[in-house]
Amino acid sequence: MSAADLVLAGARVRTLDPARPTASAVAVHDGVITAVGEAADVRDWRGPGTEVVDLHGAHLVPGLVDSHSHPVWGLDMATGTDLSAVTDLAGLRAALARAERTGGWVVGHGLDHNAFEGRPVHHALVADVLGGTPAFLRLYDGHSALVNEAALAAAGVSGPRAFAQRAEVVCDASGRPTGHLVEHAAMDLVADVVPRASFAERRAGLLELLAAMAATGLTGAHVMDGGDLELLEAVARETVLPVRLRFAPWCMPGADEDALRELIGLQGRSGRHWLVGGVKFFMDGTVEGGTAWLDHPDCHGQGTAAFWPDPHAYADAVRTLHAAGVRTATHAIGDAAVRHVLDTVASLGPGGHGAHRIEHIETAPDELLPRFAELGVAASLQPPHTGYTRDDGSDEWSRRLGGDRAARAWRLRDLRDAGATVALGSDWPIAHYDVRAVLATAHLPKGAAAHRPGLTPLQALEGCTSHAAAAAGESAVAGRIAPGRRADLTALGVDPVLAPSDELADSPVPLTVTGGHVVHRAD
Repeated sequence: MSAADLVLAGARVRTLDPARPTASAVAVHDGVITAVGEAADVRDWRGPGTEVVDLHGAHLVPGLVDSHSHPVWGLDMATGTDLSAVTDLAGLRAALARAERTGGWVVGHGLDHNAFEGRPVHHALVADVLGGTPAFLRLYDGHSALVNEAALAAAGVSGPRAFAQRAEVVCDASGRPTGHLVEHAAMDLVADVVPRASFAERRAGLLELLAAMAATGLTGAHVMDGGDLELLEAVARETVLPVRLRFAPWCMPGADEDALRELIGLQGRSGRHWLVGGVKFFMDGTVEGGTAWLDHPDCHGQGTAAFWPDPHAYADAVRTLHAAGVRTATHAIGDAAVRHVLDTVASLGPGGHGAHRIEHIETAPDELLPRFAELGVAASLQPPHTGYTRDDGSDEWSRRLGGDRAARAWRLRDLRDAGATVALGSDWPIAHYDVRAVLATAHLPKGAAAHRPGLTPLQALEGCTSHAAAAAGESAVAGRIAPGRRADLTALGVDPVLAPSDELADSPVPLTVTGGHVVHRAD
């Protein structure tokens, strides 16, 4: 064995490797774990250039992974004024009155649907505090926005539009836009004219963000979009990315054979700590926006249509990609959407087992749960999203679904008990990227999901390690601390399996290692 580049000693190691569940030291060479052992082994691993880090009893686990995040695209999504603390209309108006003007615009993000207190989303609610300044305000779900008349005018939007995908410029009875833009195609009409940060600003923002993610213990993220690969390549050439990124570019309705060939051709494009590996689909939108695909309408009579106007075209696209060896991840929130994705994977036959995943799964009936394990479809859920709901059912998500469907919220434990692979993430910037909060909330879900058991602490840890690796098809190289696995490692101040959830959420993070590089070291 070659001398180690890095040795972590004095640790309480939880390996998640059945062959050796615990240890106290780990050796790393050339980005790979080369040995797992005890203090007495360290002498044999060392060489003249070995860095030895004494963790002084910290708890070392496989590198924590966010299984659903948008760290590059999110640089644009999370710009401007942070509106996530706004809880009512008065608070929104006050925040917009004092918001910084950027390039002559007011830009905001993270706005909770509940802030409208049951009112329809309409620019008239904030018109007087904005005056003639154009405004683009993303709602927290990332699938809708509020814009004012000045912004609509800047984009040349004066009435309804037709789209190839499920999207809407919401208009009043006279055909005038209300300012509520639902889904990406409608939002992009205005987003494309909003001032954007320079390349240098975005480069600095990406490095700052990834460093902050690593400081919470993150070593990797499954990026559910195509990102900006030119920006990423430029940054990765200059420095070590603190977080390993795996991208899944989008396949949208209307994609033809050329578009599918282009997606297939992107697979495997990579650099140090980043890779294009998979394709992302949308089968529906969001509950709050009325675009989740449901078996029965929501309380507003919405939610009965798929994001793909022809759901069979979605299935055909998945089959084409699957035949080319491409893994897929599909956004499916409503019960009808989840069912259609499962049916599509079933149509692939045994070869589809273990190659596809479903994102979000916010409400699902009992009969769908065992099909995840039967078909080998990974379930990717975001526990922090439960915080946008309320346990009394008074929130917009719960009201739209009604009591029975809201009672089936975020069935983390039920899916695990049914044998499914359950990978966990944040969906940043929809929720905060802090992986400690993901672990804690998976154990103790909030709001509409608080009445049912969460994952055990060990299951939650697996959701950010071994199950995350399985969802990405990387079980052979990641998810455990064992020789031959990637040297992605997270040191925590508390044991994530034994510590109370509140202590875990605030745990110190002494060290984060990605690809054998120390990317975060506590002061």
